[in-house]
Amino acid sequence: MKVLLLKDVYKLGRAGDVKKVADGYGRNFLLPQGMAVLATPNALKQAEKIKAEAIKQRAALNQEMSAVAQVLGGMAIGFAAKAGETGKLYGSITAEDVATAIKARAGVEIKRQQIDMQPIRSLGEHTIHVRLTMDLIPELTVVVFREGEADPTIKAAPQIAATPVAEAEPSTEQA
Repeated sequence: MKVLLLKDVYKLGRAGDVKKVADGYGRNFLLPQGMAVLATPNALKQAEKIKAEAIKQRAALNQEMSAVAQVLGGMAIGFAAKAGETGKLYGSITAEDVATAIKARAGVEIKRQQIDMQPIRSLGEHTIHVRLTMDLIPELTVVVFREGEADPTIKAAPQIAATPVAEAEPSTEQA
């Protein structure tokens, strides 16, 4: 099935592109969500108009999100976790955990679907990407360390990590 994209679709294309997709994907997802229309001759005549409008919208959205991208770019987030002797975690660090940590540290609301990562199951440093828009994808560093050790992200990024960690300690002592 050929469709004309009305909106940017992650891992498929940008608005105004004509793409061939599986029938079920087009019929059950793209068309009902309003992300695409069938690529009929009349729809193809509007493709350039759709592309021009999408470029304007994309530029405005990128300008809004550039401040968020600067805050997130290069941020280091530390997680204390229980791990075996070989460095494998007894649980895992998921995109939901990272999104919660970003909100706590930077005050920025990120959906877990915007975070491109597999669950982290080992100690060490891991680089992840956050998809803010199709063009803005800042990198974050996630540091997983054993429980009881000092948080290495405090040394790496004192302005980001020092404040929330210091606030969290008194509340745990009182409880």
